[in-house]
Amino acid sequence: MKIPGVPPAELADLNRAQDRLSFIYLERCVIHRDSNAITTTDDKGVTHIPAATLGVLMLGPGTSITQQAMMLLADNGATAVWVGEHGVRYYAHGRPLARSSRLLVAQAAAVTHRDRRLQVAREMYRMRFPGEDTTALTMQQLRGKEGARVRRSYREHAKRTGVNWNNREYNPDDFTDSDPVNQALSAAHACLYGVVHAVIVAVGASPGLGFVHTGHDRSFVYDIADLYKADITIPVAFDIAASGSTDIGADTRRAVRDRIHDGAFLSRCVRDIRTLLLNPGPTGPIDEEWLDEEAESDTVRLWDDSGYELTSGRNYGGEADF
Repeated sequence: MKIPGVPPAELADLNRAQDRLSFIYLERCVIHRDSNAITTTDDKGVTHIPAATLGVLMLGPGTSITQQAMMLLADNGATAVWVGEHGVRYYAHGRPLARSSRLLVAQAAAVTHRDRRLQVAREMYRMRFPGEDTTALTMQQLRGKEGARVRRSYREHAKRTGVNWNNREYNPDDFTDSDPVNQALSAAHACLYGVVHAVIVAVGASPGLGFVHTGHDRSFVYDIADLYKADITIPVAFDIAASGSTDIGADTRRAVRDRIHDGAFLSRCVRDIRTLLLNPGPTGPIDEEWLDEEAESDTVRLWDDSGYELTSGRNYGGEADF
């Protein structure tokens, strides 16, 4: 019997996570499907967005999306994220691209083993302090170094842009209840979290199994995003604050989008996640690794306490050994 509906795309036909657009934020529009494109309709007309090129579609207030559009996003491995005004609140996300559990199993094994978890956490800090040896530092020492690094970054960009800086203050319930640079920081970080979240689920890892952050369903998102704030969101926020923008949320989102695109961010993020979770880390080009693993991973197997994985879809009843 033929299964009704349009069959999903083959894995080999999908754009890899690192080759996609980082994110597109939509609000106050109707989202539908036209062939292999997502369409957005508002008072300015209809816009077509190729679904296969999307990493994450951020759905803001006033958006209405059809089942056909969601089916297209799912078939093409794009992540739909429902967010609040200015994109600063995260509510939910749709189906990821990955079908392999390799990274998820490696992540779970590492986060539940104290020494391995500490090793990954130290590697995360090492990425922020190139040229420094973090192998003997405790978590308390690493947190202290990180706090000093972030404060120094704020001061440097305040001096560079001439923006008055006191400290990081914001009201999560009121975006406008802070000064322009803090509004820009909130909007920039929200974009970064959305993109990092999309990459994490796209490659098959868990957003909730963090190494530095813990106890939250986005702990690993915050772990990975912290690797890039000093390079991406902090300078962008101070630039927007210095520009005298009258629409900080929108201008910040566009600036983060441009910074991510110009810096080949998706490829960098994918590589960093894989390097952190796989032990030993990957050595070949991302493209070859991704294609080789995904081509072989769209299967379900059975675990056995002997250490072997068995083929599923078979009836093993009555077989003495296999």
